[in-house]
Amino acid sequence: MSAIRLDKYLADMGLGTRSEIRKAVRSGLVTVDGQPVRDPGLRVEKTADIAFDGKPVGYEDLVYYMLHKPAGVITATEDARQETVLDLIREEKTRRDLFPVGRLDKDTEGLLLITNDGQLAHRLLSPARHVDKRYFARVRGHLGPEEVRRFEEGIVLEDFTALPALLTILSDGPVSEALVTVREGKFHQVRRMFAALDREVVYLKRLSMGSLQLDEDLPRGACRRLSREEIGRLRMEAGLE
Repeated sequence: MSAIRLDKYLADMGLGTRSEIRKAVRSGLVTVDGQPVRDPGLRVEKTADIAFDGKPVGYEDLVYYMLHKPAGVITATEDARQETVLDLIREEKTRRDLFPVGRLDKDTEGLLLITNDGQLAHRLLSPARHVDKRYFARVRGHLGPEEVRRFEEGIVLEDFTALPALLTILSDGPVSEALVTVREGKFHQVRRMFAALDREVVYLKRLSMGSLQLDEDLPRGACRRLSREEIGRLRMEAGLE
């Protein structure tokens, strides 16, 4: 296992900025294998016994969070003017190398996977793997067998033809409700598919991505770590296990 700088180790674990951590190390707040160190550039093994202000700090290479994204927050790592999904995660004082897997539109809420596992993210988003994404949609206008058929055939949009998708109607009326399962995740895709049928989406929520389902007990704007079982299923779907 390769060694890394002590300040990077501690920054990865969310204990502060690199400058804050360097100051803490130089002031004697950090020990390595029981011995105080004052060199933030010291290279340490990830298996080392490291403590910060007397509290053990174990290193995790890969971390996985489920976020219940609220509407009004953009899916980005940073933005000078708008709140991002990582701003919500950073409130938990987590590491700083996280990124969202795919994107949800600003006005869309629901399940968002946030991790630093680039290999898993690439596999889950690869068009070749066709990982299902399931949404709950509320739309203006009636839905019936014709709309189901159009989704099943693949809807032609201006710049691409959407792959066949599953439309399950929950209620039909002036405002209808449905579940939509797609195998792509292109920009505004679900909204654009409905718009091609002259239906306006007024509410959209992602419920699942592959085997990962939104935790019903997770409030909007909150996050939690994925369980080992959830991570294992995702890695199997991505062909990594």
